[in-house]
Amino acid sequence: MHIIETDIPDLLIIELKVFGDDRGFFMESWNEQTFAEAGLDQTFVQDNHSRAQQGTLRGLHYQTRLTQGKLVRVTQGKVYDVAVDLRKSSPTFGQWFGIELSETNHRMLWIPPGFAHGFYVISPVADFMYKCTNIYAPEHERTIRWDDETLAIEWPLIEGERPLLSARDANGSTFTDAEVFE
Repeated sequence: MHIIETDIPDLLIIELKVFGDDRGFFMESWNEQTFAEAGLDQTFVQDNHSRAQQGTLRGLHYQTRLTQGKLVRVTQGKVYDVAVDLRKSSPTFGQWFGIELSETNHRMLWIPPGFAHGFYVISPVADFMYKCTNIYAPEHERTIRWDDETLAIEWPLIEGERPLLSARDANGSTFTDAEVFE
């Protein structure tokens, strides 16, 4: 496994060892001991699987209590994945990071607690998997608008079309009005 630091502290790209031949491939996507030795000593309590069609944008989501760290990856298709630093004490507060995750690059992204998270589906369909360090608590969930002017995230929208959004995502708060972490 190879860990790549991003410009935002604690937000990490993880490249796994993939063993392939003409039959397909094998990779170990989670091994508690291996990840702990690499500095990612996490306990995950929930695994989620999301399938979405091309043009779908989910996010930017986070929980104000029962905060979640997320280890995310794509098992089918391709997405543009985004994390936004909501930690006021961080030198990168309010900055975002985006990366393409796909079934072919096998990359994972570690998003620690204190970040908002979202993704946009680039391929015809995508299966998005993520492990969470805390349970889903809808009463503490918050959403920041995907198109917030302050954040100015450069989503790779298909031919400039508006993304497919849930009502919750379409009505998210602005970054300026968002609840953030100390």
